[in-house]
Amino acid sequence: MSIKDIKPNNKGTKQLSDNPWIERLTRTHISIPITLFLGYSGALLYYSATNTSLSLGITVALFFTGLLVFSLVEYLMHRYLFHMEVYTKTREKMQYIMHGVHHEFPKDKDRLAMPPLASLTIATVLLFLFRLIMDDYVFGFLPGFLTGYAGYLFVHYIVHAFQPPKNFFKALWVHHGIHHYKDNEKAFGVSSPLWDYVFRTMP
Repeated sequence: MSIKDIKPNNKGTKQLSDNPWIERLTRTHISIPITLFLGYSGALLYYSATNTSLSLGITVALFFTGLLVFSLVEYLMHRYLFHMEVYTKTREKMQYIMHGVHHEFPKDKDRLAMPPLASLTIATVLLFLFRLIMDDYVFGFLPGFLTGYAGYLFVHYIVHAFQPPKNFFKALWVHHGIHHYKDNEKAFGVSSPLWDYVFRTMP
């Protein structure tokens, strides 16, 4: 069964593993990854300021470039990885574990973020990979990228955990709500609808 066929259930949760340790690793409180990634970003910026020759202007420009690039990566991963075509049982199972369970139980607060261990591993791999490509510029770019991810987690949490707010977050709440409850092949942007406009997937 693909995400297209899943009906959202606003109550309950789903056990993904019989092993209690593995099951625990599939869950996290949202404050943990947000704190970790903001701290990781701060440490990289501190290292940049004390151990590289990057100017403040270049660092700020790289930071905002990282934010923008993250928003694009968020959109592309959501659209093409999390909503991949499921023409084999293996892909179907992979899609469900990565994202389908979230569509089935969108109010499950423990599964609104990638578990910290996996997230930190990916962030560290990105640090070494981008360092090879960007050299010291990575210490301006990656903090923006990771802060973008922390922002995405924050927005994703509030739109699932709370009623629509009476402020500018309401537009994001409505946008993501359409993706879950009306048309899951539209509105792939969570932290921003920018790329839905660019790639014509606005609902």
